[in-house]
Amino acid sequence: MNDNEKKGFTTTILHSDRLLKPEHGALHQPIHTAVTWGFEDVQGLVNVFQNKAKGYAYSRQGNPTVTALEHKVTQMEQGIATIAFSTGMAAITATIMALIKSGDHIIASSYLFGNTRSILQTFTDIGLDISYVDATSVENIKEVYTDKTKMVLVETIANPATQVADLIAIGDFCEDKKLLFVVDNTMTSPYLFRPVTVKASFVINSLTKYIGGHANALGGSVTDTGLFDWANYPNIAQILRDSIKPQMVGITQIRKRGLRDGGGTLAPEAAHNISVGSETLALRLERACSNAAALAAFLEQHPLVSKVYYPGLKDHPQHELASQLFHRYGGLMSFALVDGVDLFAFLNRLQLVIKSSNLGDTRTLAIPVAHTIFFELGAERRAEMGIPDSMIRLSVGIEDQEDLIGDFRRALEASAI
Repeated sequence: MNDNEKKGFTTTILHSDRLLKPEHGALHQPIHTAVTWGFEDVQGLVNVFQNKAKGYAYSRQGNPTVTALEHKVTQMEQGIATIAFSTGMAAITATIMALIKSGDHIIASSYLFGNTRSILQTFTDIGLDISYVDATSVENIKEVYTDKTKMVLVETIANPATQVADLIAIGDFCEDKKLLFVVDNTMTSPYLFRPVTVKASFVINSLTKYIGGHANALGGSVTDTGLFDWANYPNIAQILRDSIKPQMVGITQIRKRGLRDGGGTLAPEAAHNISVGSETLALRLERACSNAAALAAFLEQHPLVSKVYYPGLKDHPQHELASQLFHRYGGLMSFALVDGVDLFAFLNRLQLVIKSSNLGDTRTLAIPVAHTIFFELGAERRAEMGIPDSMIRLSVGIEDQEDLIGDFRRALEASAI
């Protein structure tokens, strides 16, 4: 293959491992279980510790199997470097922990997933100033911006009510104010959207979800797009400024302080499973998006459904923006039942759809939102986020479309008031 010839998304990912030339001609990077690494010359060990040479000293901060996955995610996101973590939450935590200091101000979407909101509350408890705003309009971000603001954190599509952030305008604002723009791309994945196109500084992915795709491995990642100018960012350690290329100081500090010190290391076995799963990302998402679009259209017309939350529907508040940004509208959707329908009874009547947490699986998953993943937020906060008690979140899978819609049709017919 000619390295200078631009390849398609799936071709690039499919051949990523073998082009790194693993031993014995393996098509996938082998699983390296070593924890520590030996050197013939002690200077080699010193050079790795001092960032003067690439290599491995201790697997908490680097492993060949994990490195191959990081390379693959960097290609997907068209960035300059990626760090893989044990979970997506570990990636978010490490990024903030490594680059933000007490007294700094962060602006975050008020629609952030519950666990992300929870860790931000923990950071608030130890001194960070965090403002939550409706990220569907950049004007809300401008209103709370101060000279202490260092970061803006949003998701592409919010979980579960599918609000779409005003990504283009926010990216322009962050560029103008020299703010770190962190975009969680989990709900769209790099196949449907690349945050580098809206000037994101860092891209977060829960690799557990669409990229891994098979619910058999936990993982997360942060990718540096290479767009942020670190020259005047005050929170970078001087020793890194003195020893690392300027473009790499941010991602290196995350690896040192966030991964090495935080300890959220991705296991090589999980990295291998995620890497292999990623090869079919485009195929899986095309099918899941088609199924989601058809299911949303079916549910929107059903008399027992009061509302459907899906960016692909024309009456979605951010439908035009989603159409501009994303290749497809995703496999995440939610819907609410009309008053009088027993939520639990309906869910229990579904035979094909699995009552389960998680997202991005090959199988369709359903969960009652207010009673589970957003229960701890309380009724008042759920109401602010537009989450009714009758909301059901769906992660639409790759089943045959007729079978999937048939399962919902039968369950709804049996739930008739």
